[in-house]
Amino acid sequence: QVQLVESGGGLVQAGGSLRLSCAASGLTFSRNAMGWFRQAPGKEREFVAAIIWSGSTTYYADSVKGRFTISRDNSKNAVYLQMSSLNPEDPATYYCAADRAVGALPTTDYEYDYWGQGTQVTVSS
Repeated sequence: QVQLVESGGGLVQAGGSLRLSCAASGLTFSRNAMGWFRQAPGKEREFVAAIIWSGSTTYYADSVKGRFTISRDNSKNAVYLQMSSLNPEDPATYYCAADRAVGALPTTDYEYDYWGQGTQVTVSS
């Protein structure tokens, strides 16, 4: 049974930083592309960042490029999202996702096969 468990969300002041973590189990983690998505109330879920199985290639939404960094530690079956310079457009529930396709780097939610339950990020002004 595949499980993705996010953690690290919380309340942060505008301009501050947070680091989200996602612990994976039940899958061959080192073969999966991993992604982060977010969904704010009343809005559709949107792509944030993705990282290929080896960690050698990453991709970011324009809205977070230069502020967020995705990384992974295959020895720990974990993926991370370091978020900096948080602004009032960043609050949302953040989800990590895993893709079964080896070698892919998907950026749309329908390409991902497994999802976590989400962690809430709130930014105060």
